[in-house]
Amino acid sequence: MSEMYVDDSIILLNLEADNKEEVLTKMGQNLQTLGLVKDSFTDAIIAREAEFATGLPTKGASVAIPHTDVEHVNRKTISVAVLKDPVDFCVMGDDEETTPVRIVFMLAMDKPHDQLSLLQKLMQIFQDEATLASIVEATSEAAVMQVLADKLEFDFKGGE
Repeated sequence: MSEMYVDDSIILLNLEADNKEEVLTKMGQNLQTLGLVKDSFTDAIIAREAEFATGLPTKGASVAIPHTDVEHVNRKTISVAVLKDPVDFCVMGDDEETTPVRIVFMLAMDKPHDQLSLLQKLMQIFQDEATLASIVEATSEAAVMQVLADKLEFDFKGGE
């Protein structure tokens, strides 16, 4: 995998939003401000979520894993938002059903094959209720980043 951008600035704690489009817009704009994604990224991720839902009803805290095509990405990263209040996302594979999402893992991959290997590692997090709880209960961006570093096996230098 090419090198992933890892920094506290990609973690958004207590994100307030009324709907999934607002969540995706705030997260996408943050990545755009950091120069990690192109101007087209936010619109592309919202459009893809409307067509291919990414909500997953997991034990403890439901998650969503929005992503889009590599041409909208400048540098590979994964942004995580812990929502102040749950926001409904359609369930993956069932546009009629929604799940109240608390954690959003927004993938910005610069190579198509990187996304698959990252999704496989993320699935391990999604199946671990204690790990999800530790992310929801985190009081700092550095704490969330450390959980990701441990579970996704990348180096995180910095934080508190």
